[in-house]
Amino acid sequence: MRGVLVAILVLPAVAACLSAVPRPRVAQAATVAASIGTFALSLVMVGPAVDGAVSVGAWLRVDALSEVFLVAVAFVYATAAVYSVGYLRSEEGSEDFPRYARRFYVGINLFAWSMLCVPIVNDLALVWVAIEITTVISALLVAIENTDDAAEAAWKYILIASVGLAVALLGTIFMYAAGSHVFGPAYEPYLTRLQAAAPAMPETLVKLAYVLAVLGFGTKMGLVPVHTWLPDAHAEAPTPVSAMLSGALLVVSFYAILRFHQVAVRALGPVFPRNVLLVFGVASLLLAALFVLDQRNVKRLLAYSSVEHMGILAVGTAFGTPIALVGVLLHVLAHAAAKGTAFFGAGAFVRKFGTKSLGAIRGGIDVLPWSGSMFLLAVLALSALPPFGIFRSEFLIVSGGLSGGQDAAAAILVVLVTIAFLGLASYGNRMTILPAREGLARGEVSLWMVVPMVAGILGLLLLGLHPPAELLLLLQRGAAVIGGTR
Repeated sequence: MRGVLVAILVLPAVAACLSAVPRPRVAQAATVAASIGTFALSLVMVGPAVDGAVSVGAWLRVDALSEVFLVAVAFVYATAAVYSVGYLRSEEGSEDFPRYARRFYVGINLFAWSMLCVPIVNDLALVWVAIEITTVISALLVAIENTDDAAEAAWKYILIASVGLAVALLGTIFMYAAGSHVFGPAYEPYLTRLQAAAPAMPETLVKLAYVLAVLGFGTKMGLVPVHTWLPDAHAEAPTPVSAMLSGALLVVSFYAILRFHQVAVRALGPVFPRNVLLVFGVASLLLAALFVLDQRNVKRLLAYSSVEHMGILAVGTAFGTPIALVGVLLHVLAHAAAKGTAFFGAGAFVRKFGTKSLGAIRGGIDVLPWSGSMFLLAVLALSALPPFGIFRSEFLIVSGGLSGGQDAAAAILVVLVTIAFLGLASYGNRMTILPAREGLARGEVSLWMVVPMVAGILGLLLLGLHPPAELLLLLQRGAAVIGGTR
């Protein structure tokens, strides 16, 4: 399994190198092959991660918790790569297309590689470095359209994310300082080492490190009040990049917070870390639920939905019960599938209708029979309706809150999720069911854009109706890692 773990990191890097050649077809083939191969290898790792951690030296390590995020990132990478072939098809006739395609495919492969590094590296400092790399690469992808709005969104993203990651770096330094009381002034901050030594660490330093980590990495995760880059970046990036930002980047930042959370729970007990996450989570849910009700841009609508779901993850972790933590990890997977599919549908609408305006997009199912239907199903999935995976994950999270005595917080979660549901369902119905304007030809933009949407919906149904037994065991083992019982 060590070879598989190394191959997961090698494939996107090789695809990035091949994408640099001035032949778009080579870049497309390399990206699609590498992404599907990476996803297949991530599934191969499920069994070994359930049985125990897989390590390559001291630097690379995958346990049950990191495997969940590895699968989520690899799935979004694979679907976005396939979708990109059809999404860029309309640009192929332009003179600048070879140069644009080269930059796009190199960027998307490096972006995936940097995100895959986050759950694989076994060093707190390297986790920060990997997330910093994601910022640089994804900011270039946000600005790749070379419009004024895209450039403004990219600069805003860089400025806010850089400040957030500076705060996260300070939190990492404080955690290192806390560990130095156990290991001495010079040591490698391996995650496993810090978790084992957590009970002997100074509580004040651990508290500072944890709060700074939640605030800093929460900037990349999209937690309120440090979420303000997210709607602009998601709205202006090319659709495959928006899907990767929302379905993968936000959750790998959450993964970094979880690793700090593990240490904090062992050093401080569960009350303080959970209260910190509860405050950020409820604030994110409240703002997102209100903003979802009043949007004009379809991609900004989905961006605020991402803020909502990141709030759900924070609140679920704050509940801290085993069933809630299983729900959190299931939510990571289900949100990746649902949000990727929703953005893919939005991209098909933008290509077909020539606008991102919610008021101008009507009759999506009539004009785009497959993409429109898949988009509506993805919106219903994001609204936590059965039989999709997000219904199951949110049910588990709420059940965990109630069983853990967090009745008020669970009730607030249900109310705010319901408000967000009203906004999402209303806009989704208008875009897909109301009659379309005349003059639009009926038919899909590209089959390449439909296939990944079908894969996303099938994944959501699988997670909602009958998750594989091995996957459920992985989620349980991952929840035990978060809770400190494994």
